[in-house]
This record gives sequence, structure tokens and C-alpha cells, in this order.
Amino acid sequence: MEGKYLEPKIGLALGSGGARGFSHIGVISVLKKHNIPIHFIAGSSIGSLIAVLYGAGSNIDRLYNIAKVFKSKFYLDYVVPKMGLISGKRVKELIKVLSFGKKIEELDIPIAIIATDLLTGEKIVFLEGDIPTAVRGSISIPGIFVPEPWEGRLLVDGGVIDRIPVSVVKEMGADFIIGVDVSPIKVSGEVSTIYDVIMQSIEIMQHELVRNREIASNIMIRPKLEQFNSRNFTDLEKIIQIGEEATEEIIPEILDQIEEWKEKNSGKEDKNT
Repeated sequence: MEGKYLEPKIGLALGSGGARGFSHIGVISVLKKHNIPIHFIAGSSIGSLIAVLYGAGSNIDRLYNIAKVFKSKFYLDYVVPKMGLISGKRVKELIKVLSFGKKIEELDIPIAIIATDLLTGEKIVFLEGDIPTAVRGSISIPGIFVPEPWEGRLLVDGGVIDRIPVSVVKEMGADFIIGVDVSPIKVSGEVSTIYDVIMQSIEIMQHELVRNREIASNIMIRPKLEQFNSRNFTDLEKIIQIGEEATEEIIPEILDQIEEWKEKNSGKEDKNT
């Protein structure tokens, strides 16, 4: 009897990268356009925000509309520097509204949010619980955002410990993993603010680590975002478009690799059924 082809469980690992992370919307849009299902998403920093927004409604049009009106001045609440420049209260309120007050386990698909415990250096993976707390912790760039307190821990940016959380989405059950790297080093970029100094320093430190993530994923999408500053929230529509273009270019490879996976795994029982 001819073996039955299984359909792989596909996971997305959405990386950190500030404003450049809005290109994740373009990636998701093109995958849906080509009927490539998304069964799991793990996100670090801005990747966690896009993952939650998608999981809260699974509506691409809504994501595009959010991007059109998303302005940093509406959610950045500056404080006298102690542990960070931004308190993060406004963005936490915004996240609660945009996720419809849901908990992580109530989202349309399984979502993992990655943060870093500043006190111990541990990777914290949220699979359930309060969305605003988890995302607020995951986007807390050290020195920029005040760390988010949670159960005796101090949470900072998930990208500090796991910029593209490929291993997390694999642990969630993904058979086929698509990683998205939206944080290229801008070698000739302008460094003129404390934000630029911190972000460039983090990206340089993480650069070599990302190579291992590429090996562990089936596909790594790298939108060409070098010309955009990670704090540039004024060109989000263009950033999304570049995410779309990068994904369209690699769609044939994704489809070929999915077919190869199905042929290799034909006749096997579906562990998820």
C-alpha cells in the first residue's frame, strides 16, 4: 500500500530587531498567500509582539492597519534614568488592547514569548499567562526600557539570549522551521544616540550566535533591511513590503523543502493525530 503523505507542522521563529521587526507581517502575509500553514510561532522582542498580534486575530488586514497608525510617540513614556529610559506602562496598556485582553493560551495558535531574566541570565519562555507582562518583558531592550518585574525576576529583551528562537519553536512541536532574521548589522550605519549605541552593541554580540540558528532551521529568511534604523517607526509600510519581497523570493525553496519532507516521511504515522 502506498504510504500516506504527512503534512509537516510548520513553525515560525520571529527574531528581534526593533522597528525592522514589522517585516514579520510581510513574511506571514506571503506565507498565508501561498497557503503555507503556520502551526506555531516563537518570538523574541518585536517578534513576540507580532506573534501575539497575529495569534489574537489571525487577520493580516488588521496587522497592516496597526502598522499604518503605529507611532512610537504614542507608547514611549520617558522617565528619569535609573534602570532604563522608558517605563513601558503605555506599551503594556497598548498590548492589552491589541490582544483583546486574552491570555497566551487563548490565542488562535500556540505562541511562545521569549524573555531574559536579568538577574540569573536564564531564558524565560512564556507559553501561557498574561500577554502584556510577557511581551513587555520580551521587548525590554536593556538600558532603554525599565526591566519588567515578574515573580521575583527582572525581565529584559528576549533577543539578548535568543535572538531567533528556533529551538523554542522546535520544542513546541514544529517539524519544519522557518526563521526570520530582521536584525542585520548596519556596518556604515549612523550611531548618534544612546539607543543606537545599545542596539548596535547587542546586534554585534549576537551576530555569531545567529549562525547556529540558521543551521537548526529549515529556512532562514533575511529581509534586506540594512538601510533602516531599528528605531525608525516612520517607514513601517516599506519595512513590511521588504518582508513580503524576501519571502516571495524564497517561496519556491520553501515549497520544495516541504515536499522533500513529505516524501521522506511518507507512510509514517502522524504523531499529532
